[in-house]
This record gives sequence, structure tokens and C-alpha cells, in this order.
Amino acid sequence: MTAARRYRLDGSTMRFGTTVIGGSPLTLLRLTTAGADVVDDIAAGRPVESSPLIDRLVDTGIAHPIPEMSGPFTPADVTIVVPTLGEPDYVPHGALVVDDGSEPPVAHAQIRLEVNRGPAAARNAGLDRVETPLVAFVDSDVDVGDGVAWLQPLLAHFTDPRVAAVAPRIAACVGTDPIDVYEHDHSPLDMGPEPARVRAGTRVPYVPAAALLCRADALRDGDGFDTSLRFGEDVDLVWRLVDDGWRVRYEPTAVVHHRSRADWGAWAKQRIDYGSSAGPLSRRHPGKLAPLRMSGWSIGAWLLVALGRPLAGLAVGIGSAVALVPKLSDIPPRESFRLAAMGNVRAGSMLAHTVRRTWWPILAIAAIRSRTARRVLAASALAVGDHRELVDDVAYSIGVWRGMWTERTFGPIVPTITSWPGRSARRSPLGKGYGRRP
Repeated sequence: MTAARRYRLDGSTMRFGTTVIGGSPLTLLRLTTAGADVVDDIAAGRPVESSPLIDRLVDTGIAHPIPEMSGPFTPADVTIVVPTLGEPDYVPHGALVVDDGSEPPVAHAQIRLEVNRGPAAARNAGLDRVETPLVAFVDSDVDVGDGVAWLQPLLAHFTDPRVAAVAPRIAACVGTDPIDVYEHDHSPLDMGPEPARVRAGTRVPYVPAAALLCRADALRDGDGFDTSLRFGEDVDLVWRLVDDGWRVRYEPTAVVHHRSRADWGAWAKQRIDYGSSAGPLSRRHPGKLAPLRMSGWSIGAWLLVALGRPLAGLAVGIGSAVALVPKLSDIPPRESFRLAAMGNVRAGSMLAHTVRRTWWPILAIAAIRSRTARRVLAASALAVGDHRELVDDVAYSIGVWRGMWTERTFGPIVPTITSWPGRSARRSPLGKGYGRRP
């Protein structure tokens, strides 16, 4: 039997007796009394034994393992692979350096690709040389600090045999340069301060391979990184692992630092390149690149606002919130109304973000003749607090449209209309037989 371990409840989690709501996307679980005891133990910081209920809480993102146990692996079981094009900024001690066709060649690289083939091919070349059970990919512009302290919280997650990969938090290097200052809060590599299970359509839909610890055999079984992808190869890898039944975790208690681009031109190119991966990824993973996942009621309410009918939009928003109350009979009516109402309010910000990131070219054309389109464009632009964020979004969207043109697909701009709460909310209570305290 697996040893008992401690978990923490996600910051989104709310408890109403034997009903729990939380995770991403927001999920409602109805528990037995025994199951509620398990959630009490988690909230109190007591260790709990593995069970189907724990699996359910972890897989919905309602609970997260606390990385404090000594797992089956140590830093000696890890080979660090550093792919590089040109002289690397940082090389962790003992790392396997892969020169991806640099000119002049990197003198101290153990592996050299004669032609530049991209990070996916370079990482695969390093993986082929790995003999340890775990491999850590670390980009050449990522500073993991001295020693192996950054690995310890990640290694603890491999106590779970279903975990194939764990990523640390990748924060921007601290600096006074304007790009460093902006990246501190807006880096696309920084997934934030909260732990998460990684899955498309959730709060942390992917993790970058700029720093990623993996089971070597899991990657080999899945044919490693897709070498046909110059960008987005890490997103593709993570989604394939999850599709194959593996778990991927994000663990922000481990922090490494990423060097920002040298100038704004290189910064903008990076964002365009990232966006260009949306087309190829959409071909490989249909539906997972949806720029927006939202209740149809929320979309309808804000559409009415955009059409110049704010009172009608308000009525739809309030009406949909009221309609949810009887569907959540085991939650106080005021709370269920608040949840739905706040969801409708947040939908406005999400829509504005989607306009800036993907839809603005369509609306810009429509704006030639449509007052509504002009109103939506103006509102989405005014919703940002920093003009650099607007440039960031527009640069990314240029890449998105370039990728769609190359792949001949509209997948990255097609939204997903959802219901709330999630359809996975269960009618039968969970947790029977798993309420004993260890």
C-alpha cells in the first residue's frame, strides 16, 4: 500500500457540508460522510492514504500533493540535458550539452548536431544518451541556481507512479531593464504561484520544456518530442503524455529563472513565434487550442452589451445566475447565485483578452462598417492596464494567424461553449469507505 501523504486544497476550493466545488475547470463533487472526513483531513494538514477519492480530487485540480516525501529517486537518478544554439548562458554542473548546429561549434558540448534542427531534435538527441531513469531538460538561458535544490520538490512527485513529468516555476530574472520588469509579471513561461495538475482547458494548460523533469521511459514510449515542430513542441509533448494516461504536475515551490530577450525586437519575435505554434498544435490536438471556454449564457449577456443593450445583457446575466440556484440544491442559494454572477462578470475580461489575442483581425475588418465591432475593439484595448500588454497580445496574435495560414485551419480561433458546473459533477456521492483517519 502507498504510504500516506499530505495534500493541500486548491485556492479555488469551496466547501458546503458534503459538497465540494473547486479545481479548473470548476467541478462540483458530492461526497459521502466518509469522503468529507478525508477532505477535512486534507484541510487540516493531516496525511491521507491513496484512494479513488484522492485520485478524483487530484485529477480535478481540487487537491494537490505536497512535495515533502522522499520519493523513489534522488538527484543522482537525473541526467540534465541542455540544448543550445550558440554558447549557453548557463550550464548546470554535470549537464549533457547538445549543440544544435551552432557556428562556430560549442567547444564543450558532448553532442553536436551538424545542422540546426530545433530544440525538439536537440532534446531527443540528449534523451538518446540518457541512462538514468529521469531526465531534466533545461534551456541554455535558464538559471537553476547552484546545486540540485531545485530538483528536490520535483522529485517528490514521482512517488506517484502515474506522474510522467513535473515542471518548476520559471520566473523572469530579476533586473531593472524594462523588459525584465515587464516579464516579471507577464512572462509566458511563468505559470504562476499556485500548484496545478497540467491539462488542456485548465488553469495551467501546459508547461514549457525550458525546465522540465521527466521519466525517460515515458518519453521514449511516446517517441519523445515532435521534431517537425519548431515551436510548441513542449505543449505537444505534455498533451500527448496526458492523452496516454500519464499525469503532469506543475510545482511552483521549485523556482528557476529565465533570461529575458535582449531587446524589444527580439521580445516581439519571441511572442510571434510562440503564437505561430497554435496552427500546428490545433491540427495535432483538435479542440484543445480553443481561445475561449465559456458558458453560452455569459457569451449571450456580453454580446447584448456589445450590441448596445446593456440592460438586456444584465438581465440575461442575472437570469442565468438565478436559474443555477435550484440546480445546486445542496449549496446555499446566495452562494450559488454569487458563483454564477461572478462567472458572468469575469467572462467580460476573458472575452476582451480573446479579442486581443486572436479575434481582433476579424473585428478590425468588420469595424470598417460596424459600430459594434469598433466598440468591442476599443473596450478590449482599454481593458489592459499596460500598453506593453496590448503589444504583447497583438504580437502573439500575428503568430496565431500566421500559423493558421500555414496549416490552413481556423481551429485556434474557434471558442468552446460550455455548461456550468462541469458535466463531470456527480450525482452519486464519492468517498465511501475512504474516511478513516490514518
